[in-house]
Amino acid sequence: MTIAPDTTHPASARGLWLGIAAYLIPTFPIAYVWHLVLFEPQYHALHIYRADPIIPFGLASMMIQAVIFSWVFPRVFAGHRDSILKDGLLYGLGAGLLSWSFTTLAVAAKHPMASISDYVLLETAFTILQFLVVGPLTALAQRN
Repeated sequence: MTIAPDTTHPASARGLWLGIAAYLIPTFPIAYVWHLVLFEPQYHALHIYRADPIIPFGLASMMIQAVIFSWVFPRVFAGHRDSILKDGLLYGLGAGLLSWSFTTLAVAAKHPMASISDYVLLETAFTILQFLVVGPLTALAQRN
């Protein structure tokens, strides 16, 4: 008797957890250093962020994103066994574009700030960096 792999469930529990880690482990430090260290003066000058950010809220947001992005990846790339780098970069592009649309554009549309263009440039650069790292790591994690 041969045991066939379960093809009805594209993601394993291990892949899901590895995908969550692949999102959280680089994203939290990148976001913390980007927003609260390197470019803190620029964000402060924009007058849109709290003087005392609530770090646990940011981490909770990232945890929700990590679960969703990790759950989605194997469903979008089910059956794809091309290149981990290619799949990861494509995934990072799609996820980054989605994330950028509901963070950067939505925030710029709703919040008064000193410079919308400076904010959009900072957040666009952050999103590109984040998903260039996270996309390939997620692909690697899900291809365990």
